[in-house]
Amino acid sequence: MDRIDLHILRELQDDGRLSNQELAQRVGLSPSPCLRRVRQLEQDGVIQGYRAIIDPEAVGRGFEVLVSVEVRRDRETVEAFEEALQDVPDVIEAYRLFGSPGCLLRIAVADLAAYERLWIERLTTLAGVTEVNSQIIMKRIKEPKGMPVDVRGA
Repeated sequence: MDRIDLHILRELQDDGRLSNQELAQRVGLSPSPCLRRVRQLEQDGVIQGYRAIIDPEAVGRGFEVLVSVEVRRDRETVEAFEEALQDVPDVIEAYRLFGSPGCLLRIAVADLAAYERLWIERLTTLAGVTEVNSQIIMKRIKEPKGMPVDVRGA
C-alpha cells in the first residue's frame, strides 16, 4: 500500500459514508482511480466492511461489563467455549488471552438485572468455565475510532 491507499483508509475510517467524489477530492485523485483503489482494498480484505455506530442506550444495551473468564485449558474445551460464545448476542467482543485470565469478554445488556440473568443462565454454564469475574464499566473514557493509519511513514 502506498501513501494514497493509507490516506483513503484514514478518510473512510473517519467517515465510511463519504461519496466516492468527496473521497477522491480529499485524497487528491479523480473519481475513477479512487474507486478502483477502494475496490482493490475491499477485494484484498484490507477494508473488511462498513458499519453504522449505534448508541447502546437507544437499543436498550447501555449497561456494559468487562468479564474475565477462566476456561479449562484443553483444546476441545477451549474450542467448545469459543463456539458457544458465538450464540450469545450479549457478548459483543471476545478475546482469547495469553496468561490469566484466559478470555476477556465485553458484554452489553439493558441493566444489572439483565447481566445477572446472563451470568447465571449462560456465562457460568458455558463449557469448561471455571471462573467468571465482572468489572462494570462506570464511564467510557475513549471511544473506538478504528485503527491508527499513519500516512507519514509510507
